[in-house]
Amino acid sequence: MYYCCGVTEKGIMPHNEDALLIKDSVIDSGSAEKNVDVPFIAAVSDGVSGERSGELASRMCLELIRDMGYSSDMKLDEELLAIHRKLAEYSESDPEIHNMQATLCGIAVDENNNLLTFNVGDSRLYRYRGGRIRQISRDQSLVQLLIDEGAITSEERSTHVHRNIIFPVFGNVKSAPQIDTVKLEGGMEYGDLLLLCTDGLSDYVSVLDIEEVLEMPKPLQARLDILVKKALDNGSKDNITVIAVVYYE
Repeated sequence: MYYCCGVTEKGIMPHNEDALLIKDSVIDSGSAEKNVDVPFIAAVSDGVSGERSGELASRMCLELIRDMGYSSDMKLDEELLAIHRKLAEYSESDPEIHNMQATLCGIAVDENNNLLTFNVGDSRLYRYRGGRIRQISRDQSLVQLLIDEGAITSEERSTHVHRNIIFPVFGNVKSAPQIDTVKLEGGMEYGDLLLLCTDGLSDYVSVLDIEEVLEMPKPLQARLDILVKKALDNGSKDNITVIAVVYYE
């Protein structure tokens, strides 16, 4: 069994272009927590800023994932690419929502407890183990490419002029996304916590701050609420969504 909890908050924005999925529940406002058995998927999605109907894209993306009925028999990357095509085709049917797009980051756990991670865009997956956070996903963004090439440092990421430029994501009508789907190296051990979040959190709350909050002797849902408040207090100008996943026997 797994315990999952999450929260999605519009912050200072007029509406929420983020959404989260925990097994069979898609949420675009407020919080949720539940114990879930395998198989299941947990994911966050962020409607791309500047594109039309980002809130529709993120919710529709997660609803399609929820409805696909994940199991070990599936080729997850192919199923996710099919969902991208459905979003792109749907957006081309109506000028009002043309080219609606969304990032996607999540985990898929099959009936045998095998855990795959998947990512498109700049939402993130972290693993918290032994009091330390490690980023598992890799940002699909221009600044990450510049960091990889040594052109800028990681510390320059948050202030770089091109920090909001990401590679093609779900629903892009011109280019298909590159879906990073990999088995979680090292799996999950007792005491591990997986943290999924959109950039409204990761751009405004440091890894050290995340570690400090996760160490607090408080219920997990309360710790997520504290992370969201920290992002807002630090000036987050985006929607904020975060999910925590813990395994227990």
